[in-house]
Amino acid sequence: MAEERRAGPARMEVRLTGEIDHHRAGELMRELEDRLDLEAPREVELDLSGVGFMDSSGIALLIRVYRALALTGGTMLVTRVPKQPGKVLRAAGLSRLFPISYQ
Repeated sequence: MAEERRAGPARMEVRLTGEIDHHRAGELMRELEDRLDLEAPREVELDLSGVGFMDSSGIALLIRVYRALALTGGTMLVTRVPKQPGKVLRAAGLSRLFPISYQ
């Protein structure tokens, strides 16, 4: 599930919950793409504090959101990453693309 919280006209905060795996990543990506198209934010914060598990599909999801924002000059940050998803993100080296903060 992706719960949106607006933080201003050009900024969107989205809290992701549950597991981000190959069963769910496509659904989340469609939901996020719809929101990005509708809202056209300049900055997106993805709060992962409610994510208990993430695999490589989660990495693909984050990269797709990052690329979609980069096409329009937008930026992304990932916040409040728990332990297991944090291991996946560190191993992938995604902090070279966008800021990541951990719990």
